[in-house]
Amino acid sequence: MLEKLTTEARNPESSKIDSLSALEIVRLMNSQDASIAAAVATQAESIAAAIDVIADRFRAGGRLLYMGAGTSGRLGVLDASECPPTFNTPAKMVVGLIAGGRDALTRAIEGAEDHPEFGQRDLADHHVCDKDVVMGIATSGRTPYVIGGLQFANQVGAFTIGLSCNADCELRPHCQIMISPVVGPEVISGSTRMKAGTATKMVLNMLTTGAMVRIGKTYGNLMVDLRATNAKLSMRSCQIVSDITGIAPEEARRLLDRCDGEVKTAIVSHLQEVTAEAARQQLADCGGHLRRVLNQDRPQ
Repeated sequence: MLEKLTTEARNPESSKIDSLSALEIVRLMNSQDASIAAAVATQAESIAAAIDVIADRFRAGGRLLYMGAGTSGRLGVLDASECPPTFNTPAKMVVGLIAGGRDALTRAIEGAEDHPEFGQRDLADHHVCDKDVVMGIATSGRTPYVIGGLQFANQVGAFTIGLSCNADCELRPHCQIMISPVVGPEVISGSTRMKAGTATKMVLNMLTTGAMVRIGKTYGNLMVDLRATNAKLSMRSCQIVSDITGIAPEEARRLLDRCDGEVKTAIVSHLQEVTAEAARQQLADCGGHLRRVLNQDRPQ
């Protein structure tokens, strides 16, 4: 029953929110949001375990597929869509599925989340297999679309992860790893786009960022695998190459042009004094890890 869910409970701190001024509403919401990071922190070990699984599956050619309904689904699609420009990953490496399909990103699709068979169908359409990780996102922990998808994922041997903001939820029996940041009742009862949505975004940030770091998509905290799809990212690419190699930004731009805009290739080509093709081969030999390439000739 909904009334038993933490995410559906009434928050006594906001019981008179309709009588507050705008400034009082802001301060109330801000004070409630201050607890979210602590709730996520309680799930650190589960999140870390999930990162290692996802990274392992990526190395083996597998994918991460998010699935959810409403806000949960939209956040999964958002996180998936940000991976290609940030980490230069193929679009199919991280996939976001939302109940009701793409139309549900901008409007509610009535009843779409109530059908477990829709979740099963969407995963089947994406040919989910035992190389993949399927993450069901449902802040309530009871969404039939997500549960149906997790059941299908388990049947085909995919690794399953659940994310809910209720500790005891229906998702748990269907997941190999369960992540449950309990953020408490929302300021507006049941509006899980608020604290639960923020907690979800924080967890998804950790999962994909952590996994990408583990497979060599960064050098330190620099996005050395980014794809320069706009002027800002192009400037960032130049700055990263300049910072790591010590060359001037103008020279970094020319170097990137010779290396087809590939940041890691440009860095290796300059520091190792090799062609772009040889730089790519060195990176491939080291699993794409820039630090491993640059440390090859250093004494251990």
